[in-house]
Amino acid sequence: MQQDGVRFLEKEIRHIKVAVIGDLMTDRYITGKVNRISPEAPVPVNLVESQRDVPGGAANTAANLSALGCQVFAGGMKGNDGDGAVLSSLMQQAGIDMSGVITAPHYHTTAKIRILGARQQMMRLDYEEKKNPSDKDCHFILQWLENLLHQDLGCIVLSDYGKGMITHELSLSVIALAARYHVPVLVDPKGSDWTKYEGAFGITPNLKELSDCLGKDIPNEDEAVERAGREVREKYHLTHLFVTRSEKGITCISKDGALHRASAAQDVFDVSGAGDTVMAVTAAATAAHLPMDTILELANKAAGIAVSKVGTYQVKREELLKAWSSGEELRLSYHPLSWEEAKAKVSLWQKRGETVVFTNGCFDILHRGHITYLQQAASLGDHLIVGLNSDDSVRKLKGPERPVNSEEDRSFMLASLRSVDDVVIFHEDTPEKLLACLKPDILVKGGDYKVEEVAGRQYAGEVKILPFVEGYSTTALIHKIRRE
Repeated sequence: MQQDGVRFLEKEIRHIKVAVIGDLMTDRYITGKVNRISPEAPVPVNLVESQRDVPGGAANTAANLSALGCQVFAGGMKGNDGDGAVLSSLMQQAGIDMSGVITAPHYHTTAKIRILGARQQMMRLDYEEKKNPSDKDCHFILQWLENLLHQDLGCIVLSDYGKGMITHELSLSVIALAARYHVPVLVDPKGSDWTKYEGAFGITPNLKELSDCLGKDIPNEDEAVERAGREVREKYHLTHLFVTRSEKGITCISKDGALHRASAAQDVFDVSGAGDTVMAVTAAATAAHLPMDTILELANKAAGIAVSKVGTYQVKREELLKAWSSGEELRLSYHPLSWEEAKAKVSLWQKRGETVVFTNGCFDILHRGHITYLQQAASLGDHLIVGLNSDDSVRKLKGPERPVNSEEDRSFMLASLRSVDDVVIFHEDTPEKLLACLKPDILVKGGDYKVEEVAGRQYAGEVKILPFVEGYSTTALIHKIRRE
């Protein structure tokens, strides 16, 4: 199973084509600080610090698939309005083919606005107008889809958020068309009437959605979920039913029985969009014909990454590969990237519109100050690359008794951190030549430097200076160990 997942994430996933049809939305996050109560009414005052727009609904599923490396084609409707323009820009930046997106006149693009203070959601404002596609629109979508089916489409996702795009007639027509080409259709359902999903390859409800479908509460217990799942699978003639069960992971019910995969224990910051992440991984892995136990494990890993982030988040292929590989018992070493490999990764991320952060250092005897600094650096963008001084470079800077840990061990420790995407070693006193090669978006330096003093600053989009955490120092640790 482990090697199936590695091969899939490293190679196969880049050749997979997936069509996503559904309710396209814009998600907006307004983040600020709350320090007082309004004198006008007993409500908190949020001092706005930042605003971030991301694809939502079916667009988030499509963006998740694109972040995983798939070739993604989106079908749906948007309005000829400001939120529609934002949505188009976001999807284009994500590398999503929008040839199936219809611009509907006199229609307001669905937008969800979340107000956050201290990393917690305080309020949500929704702009929405439920609208069904016309007969002409449905005909366009089906023609567009059939053209893709002639081009080796691997999977179709129906992402139903109840905003009107996935009508009974369109859903059944898509499922019937896909069946003629032996292409699986996966459905993210909405509501209690699932007759419009009949005959789908799979449906991915959470436990509440499964309970709503049956009109009764289903306990989050294996036997109860299996029994309910069998009833629904048989009633709607499904090949599989994938039930997401929060901390109990995912259960897949098929004709041969049920498979359960529990989630790993972890911190949860926000569940927004986690279901879209599960759908994206399940769709891509299904298109690659992976074994079901591997599909469930991959979906669980991806969901774990998604809920550890604040807000709607698209899990990157590299993140999932790293999380998947970290569970491999035989992986006892880490090989830092070559300069050429690092340059290729940075270029790929930047082409996707993702922000690349770079920092550097010796990182000998990793301590809390290092970890805090790296977490702060990573929070400035989407990816963090660490330039690591080689052993020879450290000796020149710190003296003949350093480093305590070899560059192989130091790079392994850094790469094991969630905040670090990858490590690349440089042999010079400064990373200037490496920066000239990589050209990151943000260069981060720790300490009391002035921007004009930072080596290689001319090769980065901008420079950020972060203060070191007081009271933590490798040199001080070494002195303490020697005294004791």
